[in-house]
Amino acid sequence: MKPTLLVLAAGMGSRYGGLKQLDPMGPNGEVILDYSVYDAIRAGFGKVVFIIRRDFEEAFKSQVGSRFAGKIEVDYAFQNLDDLPAGYSVPEGRVKPWGTAHAVLAARDVLHEPFGVVNADDFYGADAFCKAAEFLTAEPAADGKEHYGMIGYPLKNTLSDHGDVNRGICGIRDGFLHSVEEFTKIQREDDGICRGDNLHGERKPVNPEELVSMNFWVFPASFIQRTGEHFSRFMAEHGTEPKSECYIPTVVDELIQNGKADCRVIRTEATWLGVTYPNDKPAVVESIANLVKVGVYPARLG
Repeated sequence: MKPTLLVLAAGMGSRYGGLKQLDPMGPNGEVILDYSVYDAIRAGFGKVVFIIRRDFEEAFKSQVGSRFAGKIEVDYAFQNLDDLPAGYSVPEGRVKPWGTAHAVLAARDVLHEPFGVVNADDFYGADAFCKAAEFLTAEPAADGKEHYGMIGYPLKNTLSDHGDVNRGICGIRDGFLHSVEEFTKIQREDDGICRGDNLHGERKPVNPEELVSMNFWVFPASFIQRTGEHFSRFMAEHGTEPKSECYIPTVVDELIQNGKADCRVIRTEATWLGVTYPNDKPAVVESIANLVKVGVYPARLG
């Protein structure tokens, strides 16, 4: 069974100020998402599911989804604010989405195979998709646990030259994830040392070789059910709050801590690309042009 790529795209309309402002990054107008789907197809993924919002369904399908017609099976799922467990309703004044775990849960009716999860607006690199597909198609160990994976990038491959970034630095034991420590305002400073603020507000050196999560996860189909169970507990605790969100790493961490799952950290040497700041765009365009030049991608994606 070929794995599926689940693309979190429900934030695209607001994040970009409208779908029409999807910035071309490739030499023939390709956007970052074009490269992710192209890499997924090459790696052996058989379907792509886009998680979107109903309010831009038509625009997304015509401007984005149509690009992949005839290349890979395409499906859609919708992250709706009122898609909640029985007995719960949207609290008054709530307009904020319920987070990435809720977005994954939106695909429960169209996703029945092992899958990878990526952000729509991040460039992950061909190697990352190959490593993800390899993990998803391998025979899992029959040890009573569920086996997850997270693509890990060396921190140095995810920094911006134009400002600081926030990253979750992975604590790894015997190749498996056991913790993620969040750092904010990470950047290489004038003395050449990378530093960031930990959650206590302390400015600390961070090792640029440490692996970080860029929200590229790989799961068996059963993760959908586990996420639903977790989200019901989340709603019981936070369902009346106007801005609380339920995140994929929180679900994974809970399952690791209670012994129901493990999560292998899968290192990739690919360079993550993203437009965190407006001045990042020229560097992304140049990086993609260089990848085309050395033959990683064709000049026009087919």
